[in-house]
Amino acid sequence: MKFLNDLNSVQQEAVKAANGPVMIIAGAGSGKTRVLTYRIAYLMACGVPAHQILALTFTNKAAREMKNRIVKLVGDDAGNLWMGTFHSMFARILRKECLHLKFTPAFTIYDADDSLSTIKKVMEKLNLPTQQFNPAAVRARISFAKNQYLSPGKYAETAHELIDEKVALVYAEYQKTLERSNAMDFDDLLVKPIELFEKKKDILEKYQHRFKFILVDEFQDTNRAQYHMVRLLAQSLKNIAVVGDDAQSIYSFRGADIRNILDFQKDYPGCQLFRLEQNYRSTKSIISVADELIRFNKEQLKKKLWTDNPAGEPVTVVQCADDREEGNQIVRAIQQESHRRKLDLKDFAVLYRTNAQSRALEEAFRKNAIPYEIIGGTRFYERKEIKDVLAYLRLLANPTDEVSLLRVVNYPARGIGDVTLEHLRRFAAEHSISMFDALKRLNEVIELTDRAKNSLVQFKTIIEKYQALRPQMTFSEWARSLVDELGILSIYKEERTAESMGRWENVQELLSAISEFSSDKPDGTLESFLEEVALVSDIDTWEGEHNAVTLMTLHASKGLEFPVVMIAGLEEGLLPFYSGTSESSDVEEERRLFYVGITRAEQKLYITHTSLRYRFGDVTYPGESRFLHELGSEHIERVGMKPQRQREAASLLDFEKPAAEEKRSAQRKRAEESAYQQDAMPDYESESQEQFEVKRGVKVQHEIFGRGLVMVVSGKGDAQKAVVQFENYGTKNLIVKYARLRPA
Repeated sequence: MKFLNDLNSVQQEAVKAANGPVMIIAGAGSGKTRVLTYRIAYLMACGVPAHQILALTFTNKAAREMKNRIVKLVGDDAGNLWMGTFHSMFARILRKECLHLKFTPAFTIYDADDSLSTIKKVMEKLNLPTQQFNPAAVRARISFAKNQYLSPGKYAETAHELIDEKVALVYAEYQKTLERSNAMDFDDLLVKPIELFEKKKDILEKYQHRFKFILVDEFQDTNRAQYHMVRLLAQSLKNIAVVGDDAQSIYSFRGADIRNILDFQKDYPGCQLFRLEQNYRSTKSIISVADELIRFNKEQLKKKLWTDNPAGEPVTVVQCADDREEGNQIVRAIQQESHRRKLDLKDFAVLYRTNAQSRALEEAFRKNAIPYEIIGGTRFYERKEIKDVLAYLRLLANPTDEVSLLRVVNYPARGIGDVTLEHLRRFAAEHSISMFDALKRLNEVIELTDRAKNSLVQFKTIIEKYQALRPQMTFSEWARSLVDELGILSIYKEERTAESMGRWENVQELLSAISEFSSDKPDGTLESFLEEVALVSDIDTWEGEHNAVTLMTLHASKGLEFPVVMIAGLEEGLLPFYSGTSESSDVEEERRLFYVGITRAEQKLYITHTSLRYRFGDVTYPGESRFLHELGSEHIERVGMKPQRQREAASLLDFEKPAAEEKRSAQRKRAEESAYQQDAMPDYESESQEQFEVKRGVKVQHEIFGRGLVMVVSGKGDAQKAVVQFENYGTKNLIVKYARLRPA
């Protein structure tokens, strides 16, 4: 137990509280991962076998790092821990038990693209126009329903609008399609185990007995399905320990429910509570600013961060003329801090609210020849050439996977067209068989031409050949042989373009990944490789080893830390972000998101905002974010832009624009002037409502709510809406036609 000496007194208490429900509120940088790791090591040192411990994380990277630390503390037995992401751990259970749910262990895991493709086909089958009902929106609603653990039937019962009624129809047929294809989407990996446990009490009891101790990392990020699953497993012994920070709950758009952590003590009577409040990461200045900000949230578990670290420098807030200058200011700050602190480029991170903000930043980095790396671009396993090869592998593992079959049946080109595939699909549906089984009965499909039949036979032959070869070759040799026979590498090489050679290199890299997998896991199967690939995330593959500045969204930065951090775009409408609705809970989550960004910084934090920004192809005049005023002033230094840049920013409006755009620009300038010249009150009575154009950034007067600032304007004509932040009444969503807004 000597390793307990590495912990402070509160951490030790949290580690030793082994039995019963335990909640550990871990402030940013307070050693959360260490406590979770040492708690598992402590249980094992007390004699608990590794296989009786279930530890759930949100990234494979976190699970790997923790398991490696535990091995160093208590030995190789830690390799038997059930430790990984919710999706990977429950996929493991489903592989063993899925026959009870009418799936086979070779089921395919559909990613977002596969899921969307399936939904489009379902909508086509149900004659639902995609112009009226956006398939991506339908998919998002189905995903949200699953995260809330709503079955198609329950979802239909809650439907009050036309869109929800149609989604309920798609949802029900979508699930049937997945079952026919022996496939599950990501959300099913959480929902299906609950369905299994509720159907088969003996299986639930088996896993309740197996997992005598359950630990959950980042508990504030769990959705209702995850919460329900953990509660089922823990309801017998109640040896559950959750670690999290309500102040870092930022994933409601994925279904995360902050109530899970806020109500934990109520749901688990007798729960022991520990607060980790000492921060080991950041300076006193950074911690003070973060604490000042988060106290404005009403929904929170009280805690007060503190640190023994030096006071450090104040947080620098930089006002920029526009997004181009913002990029240049960030570049200059990196150059200065790198020289002053003797830091590498990989010690810097630039964080932003939306991916679109990276464009101006990238231009500044390229212009100044500073290497950078973007987290959240097209992932390796989402590239077309990689998905093509993986589709072959998935079809070989699961011949009923219709999405994979349709992706590769004519790749490389075999002359198999949509008409041929429609005949084949209709035949399969009429005979209640898979499309691959339909390939075995081609002579019965009378609509097919001899040429089409020959092409389909060639495809079927190569699939059956490599199904037969699987037991005779190593996984690595088998995969390379398949790719060689398909001629994919030759096709890319013959094209002789930079793009085709990039694709060639990517396929070679995939084969290298398969070889590495086979080397690391000699008993690893095709199915286990595909599962590992399906569940990989951006952060799992990011190591931060390249000497380059890291650019990423605030959401992607969670769990990371850097010596110097820049947060760009602290403007109303951007952070906090408005997307047409703005409830107080949304603003609280945006505040938590900003808090997460602040607490990534170890030594120095910069925050930037602009007076002019191009968004959605238009010039906007964003107001300074309310969050900047919530940081206090004691640990803040403000740097304003130079008068010359202010004039340049204004001149951008008239630069090389046609007459119509110049007129609109003049209107924008007049509106901006009215927003800040309070003594220049227009005579509203002399002009009609129609003559006053409600624009983003304009200050307005409402008969009831008083003065406010227009944050977002959407729609046109009678349907035009505005999101207005009022000084005394908060944010309101108004229909412009009836709001009777006046210029303030």
